[in-house]
Amino acid sequence: MSSGSLPDLSGTVALVTGAGGMIGAGIARRFAAAGAAVAVHYRTSREPAERLVAEVRAAGGRATAVPADLRDAEQADGAVRATVAAFGRIDVLVNNAGVQPVRALPEMPPEQWQEVMTGNAAVTFLATRAAAARMIERGGGGSIVSIASIEGSQPAFGHAHYSAAKAAVLMHTRAAALEYGRYGIRVNAVSPGLVERDGIERDWPDGVARWRRAAPLTRLGTPEDVGNACVFLASPLASWITGQNLVVDGGVSAHPTW
Repeated sequence: MSSGSLPDLSGTVALVTGAGGMIGAGIARRFAAAGAAVAVHYRTSREPAERLVAEVRAAGGRATAVPADLRDAEQADGAVRATVAAFGRIDVLVNNAGVQPVRALPEMPPEQWQEVMTGNAAVTFLATRAAAARMIERGGGGSIVSIASIEGSQPAFGHAHYSAAKAAVLMHTRAAALEYGRYGIRVNAVSPGLVERDGIERDWPDGVARWRRAAPLTRLGTPEDVGNACVFLASPLASWITGQNLVVDGGVSAHPTW
């Protein structure tokens, strides 16, 4: 199921966490289109994940659904074990699973702060550690891509917890690249900007309009835009790239702030 517009990842196996959601599904589809076998992880979105697996298989690709609560270390390791059991190996991990509630900082309960830190930063750590261990057991080599956010370096109202968690993901990426490089494992991040979803124009018309005015490319991103960046970083084309953050935001980060 390889696409001529993408690097050829035939023979590789990718575990995409949070692939029952919109962005994760887009990432998984691009890996499948590049020829990779895809483990579609989900925590609560079982039906969307299973539909995605059926879609990939119908198109001639290989996919399996992997349920796990990645906040638990044993289940994170279990997701990696399930991937290896299904396809014999793991070559790529995409840390996409996360949570993004909105709450003003003065009103934010400590429990929600911890929930967001755990649901973004801790799950990235636990899945990375589990996948890297299997890659090392196999003899080394592999790619880990963590989905961060432009909010990891630019805060937004109501997202103090999310911005802090994504900043942690960015630093974790650099630290993991430093420590796993000796095993031939590359670790990078992708920081998306505002990505399209059903109803976003209706639910947040002012925000979408402001984004379009600020972004040099004038449009919102798509899940496939994020997936393309992940496929590139996981491919041999990025064989000398590690510890980096690829910003995928239509250029909005270049917009002047004064």
